[in-house]
Amino acid sequence: MQITSSDWLVIVAYFALNLGIGFYFSRRAGTDIGEFFLSGRSVPWWLAGTSMVATTFAADTPLVVTGLIYRQGISGNWVWWSLAFSGMLTVFFFAPLWRRSEVLTDMEFIELRYAGKPGAFLRGFRALYLVFLVNTISMGWVNLAMAKILYLTIGLGKLNAVMICLGITLIYSAVSGLWAVLWTDLIQFVLKLSMVILLAYFAVEAAGGMHALTAKIQSMDQARGFSTLAFIPSSRGPFFLQFLVLLSVNWWASSYPGAEPGGGGYITQRIFSAKDEKNGVAATLWFNVAHYALRPWPWVLTALVALAVLPDAPDKEGAYILVMNRYLPHSLRGLMLAGFAAAYMSTIATQMNLGASYLINDVYRRFLRKQASDRHYVVASRWATLLVTLTSAVATFYMTSIAGAWKFLMALGAGAGLVFILRWFWWRINAWTEISAMLAAAASSLWLQSKGATWVADRLRAHDPLLPAGPLNPDDAHGFAWVLCLATAFTTVTWLVTTMATKPEPEEKLNSFYAKVHPAGPGWRQWQRAAGHAPGNLLAFSTLLWVLGLLLVYCMLFGLGELLFGHAAMAALLFTAAAASAGLMIWNLERTGWTLFR
Repeated sequence: MQITSSDWLVIVAYFALNLGIGFYFSRRAGTDIGEFFLSGRSVPWWLAGTSMVATTFAADTPLVVTGLIYRQGISGNWVWWSLAFSGMLTVFFFAPLWRRSEVLTDMEFIELRYAGKPGAFLRGFRALYLVFLVNTISMGWVNLAMAKILYLTIGLGKLNAVMICLGITLIYSAVSGLWAVLWTDLIQFVLKLSMVILLAYFAVEAAGGMHALTAKIQSMDQARGFSTLAFIPSSRGPFFLQFLVLLSVNWWASSYPGAEPGGGGYITQRIFSAKDEKNGVAATLWFNVAHYALRPWPWVLTALVALAVLPDAPDKEGAYILVMNRYLPHSLRGLMLAGFAAAYMSTIATQMNLGASYLINDVYRRFLRKQASDRHYVVASRWATLLVTLTSAVATFYMTSIAGAWKFLMALGAGAGLVFILRWFWWRINAWTEISAMLAAAASSLWLQSKGATWVADRLRAHDPLLPAGPLNPDDAHGFAWVLCLATAFTTVTWLVTTMATKPEPEEKLNSFYAKVHPAGPGWRQWQRAAGHAPGNLLAFSTLLWVLGLLLVYCMLFGLGELLFGHAAMAALLFTAAAASAGLMIWNLERTGWTLFR
């Protein structure tokens, strides 16, 4: 890919703008860690929600989508489309409760919910687990994606690519905290969305238009053995088992960064930063609509072009970049690289800030230095940001597949997700429930993928001939499905037995938790009566909103797909259903003042 002096000027201007925003907010972010990590809890819904979208609009995502379409077709995207179920659950069941809790991090919530040494241990252990395992892997695959992009475009080596990108992002993230992340996210989102749409347009035009592209893909399907363009896999195809497990188990059972059942990580951080409960709910709703319904198709179209013109590409994920090199006009290449830098920086900056918040608020200030000045904690936060950054850089050099890392994390938390839901709605959940669920999920998942569990795969293969030889591999559709189901079953039994074998949380802790967040449902009926609150039909109302939200997302998603492939009548029907769902949902929210569980 040829980069001209004008392209470099665009790229340098983009980086200068981000650094300028960072230094602009540096004084405000330096007052205390509430400003550094939560922007003083004064963020409007549109900025918080767009920041969530920008964070998930990473440099790795179009590459992963391309790899999925090479292997499984459009329906392969259900590995992340299915997570809309948990995303909408967060909107209508958990966003108001999170904002009401008024904690600094979702790890601090643990000691709001659980008492004594078990609660303190869980808070510290889970913070370190998320920073040095989950967050490190997440940042590692984003670094890997950016390294691939820079190698395929300008020939930059992996080490140099990672160091340059991390270094620039680290400066504005460490200097100004969440304020800079939020405002740069807004700019980055507009830039990168514009560029992926333009790339999709030029790629499809170069392939002869949509009609020629679909004809070419359909001619390849006989050799591929399935329909690449199908939105839902055939019940007789090789990916239907995974599809069923994704829809029936994965969205509530697995804990995945940004899509945890019940919410967590950077999603809750943005909810905490919102002005109030209404802004927290609206921000999370906007995020889920934009994330699942509005963004996928430019990536999908470019990936289909890659499959059509480069069917034998050795690096399936990198084929997206090869299409960019081949078909994007020279005049736009500098902007496109800036767009990829934007996608990368928005995600990495958020993960830097989030990881540092766990280290400082949930480990350092909680256990090591309990009494210090605000200035001391802000300085410590900047050093923690550097530590998180360096850890992710090391992890990058041990990764080869972005999609494989995605699925590995999903499988690693299999079964623990239900606990993160029930801890809000069932008083009997205690700290030992979470501890046992986390340990059982990780242990069972890792064991099922090891050579020691080959005999399990051998027995499953007798009933599932599509399962490849060897240990269960989550990067394989059937291997992923079986790891998820078996790990979830084992984890669920483990935490249920542990819960019933251990004492519930003390009465005073349960009383204070209920008084703070007002959870709904039959699991808190005793406290509702004591407080004089009518149990009502609060969960049913949120369930109605959840269903309407899902209809809105999926009707918009598939309506856009049908429109792009020339099926105007079906597109109109789906858009009508989406509009009706949105209207009913907003009407119900307005008549309650966007306040749930009150």
